[in-house]
Amino acid sequence: MEARDRRLPEWLTRIRTRQITLPRFQRHEAWTHSTISGLLNNVVNELPAGAVLILEIGDTEPFHSRTVVGAPTTGERVTEQLLDGQQRLTSLWRTLHNDYPDRSYFIELLADEESGASYAVRSFQRWEKNGKRYPDWLNSPTRLWQENLIPVHLLRPDTESTNEFEEWAQQIADNDLGLFRQANKVGNVLRSLFAQFNIPFLSLPVRTPRETALNVFIQMNTSATPLSTYDIVVAQVEAGTGQALHDLAGDLKADVPNVAAYLDPADLILSVSALLQDKVPVKTSFLSPEFSSQLIANWDKACTGIERAIKFLEEEKILDAKRLPTDVIIAPLAALWAIAPIGGDAEGRTRTMLRKYLWRACFTDRYERTSATRVHADHRELKKLLEGENTAPKIFDLQEHPLPNLEQLLSAGWPTQKDRLPRAILALSLRAGGLDLADGSAVTRENLQKREYHHLFPVARLHEENKQDKEIYKALNCALITWKTNRTIGAKAPERYLAERCDQAHSGQDEIRARLASHMISFDNLRTNDYDDFLVSRGNEIMTLMTQLCNGQTV
Repeated sequence: MEARDRRLPEWLTRIRTRQITLPRFQRHEAWTHSTISGLLNNVVNELPAGAVLILEIGDTEPFHSRTVVGAPTTGERVTEQLLDGQQRLTSLWRTLHNDYPDRSYFIELLADEESGASYAVRSFQRWEKNGKRYPDWLNSPTRLWQENLIPVHLLRPDTESTNEFEEWAQQIADNDLGLFRQANKVGNVLRSLFAQFNIPFLSLPVRTPRETALNVFIQMNTSATPLSTYDIVVAQVEAGTGQALHDLAGDLKADVPNVAAYLDPADLILSVSALLQDKVPVKTSFLSPEFSSQLIANWDKACTGIERAIKFLEEEKILDAKRLPTDVIIAPLAALWAIAPIGGDAEGRTRTMLRKYLWRACFTDRYERTSATRVHADHRELKKLLEGENTAPKIFDLQEHPLPNLEQLLSAGWPTQKDRLPRAILALSLRAGGLDLADGSAVTRENLQKREYHHLFPVARLHEENKQDKEIYKALNCALITWKTNRTIGAKAPERYLAERCDQAHSGQDEIRARLASHMISFDNLRTNDYDDFLVSRGNEIMTLMTQLCNGQTV
């Protein structure tokens, strides 16, 4: 293949007339505004932007396609599909048509004798209110001219843009013919830079097999944001099955919107599919020859499993990623729920087994190392249990993977850190509802983001007792409560704020006891104001519930 030249106006014409499209498997826009500005800097400073890759089209398109963002969706017969260069051509099309609703791009006129540069690119964030775009000064031609800024969209190399620039220059000049000519002269120079800008391309001929085109696309993608494993699988699915994985993933997000609260659905889709194919959920599995076709064959099963797994996590009061001790657990849960019986005693047995699995994954070190391999091994053994075989998954072996003892629970740090054990303690403390200490509301996904991590024994009080931060910021000293309750309690000692809550509660002390119990907190031990004794007491409460859940018991 040899690179051939094609100037920007012809690229824009082909996009406008829909002669060139994007294979549907192409990921969507990924460039940041700074990367886009860098490309525009190359244009006005006559620097290359690299070659792009196209596939020539005969009578039928080998891949389902879509148009460039912001471009017309109807037009002439498609003659080319863009395999590499989407980010560059999309950025040029959208900036030259002022198509970014949240940002505008400008060429700044420089007088930089040191660098010799004549132009630079600047962009500004935009927002709309009552049908008007702000900041308002960017709408004023006079102000822009004073700031040496020229809107990029007025430099598009076509007749329509020429007329728009002349109207803009007339607003600047305000009947000053000399100023009008000066502005027009600048515009003509800049417009010629866009008109002459060359974007060379490599072309695959019409006879190129789909598989070859796909492999070339993967190998030659050299954009600023390299292809992820998921991007490659999307392409392989499209090429091998004609299905659009982006569309299927979009349907999954619509059907199970809460999945995004835990992790990126794209990563989950790949891992669940690998486990359903009895493969280790790693990159080599995702890129194996048969993976994509089997992913589509198992799609409905995987979606069912993901939906049931998310509902199961909600039942166990693990409601989002920040409260999830280990995200490794979601894929095997989904793969197991995908094949689990529905209803009756059989589903009850499955729920017991998976509750045991979930909490052991949270409280043991099973997935601290080589987690993908261990997930695959445990999934295989748990699947056998579901199918009625007598087997012993490693994660259920308390000799090899024991539950933490009281000393380890006492040493667990603050649960805002991405550390498994502190998060496991917090998750377990919400298992009984996590009622707010003042308003009595149960923790839910809807109110979770408004809750705050509260020190049951306040920091200031413990500092007065010469406690160090590592002794203060402990999971056993933490409860999730509403921000309003947190402000009400403030730095008060437990005895004082408990007395206030009892005075305000409808049923008095009994009601506050119940609210604290929903966090695995003993009212009497908290009220004594003895911090060390309280930690031991709550640690024992946590250990009791942990043991029950890790044995699959209904609590």
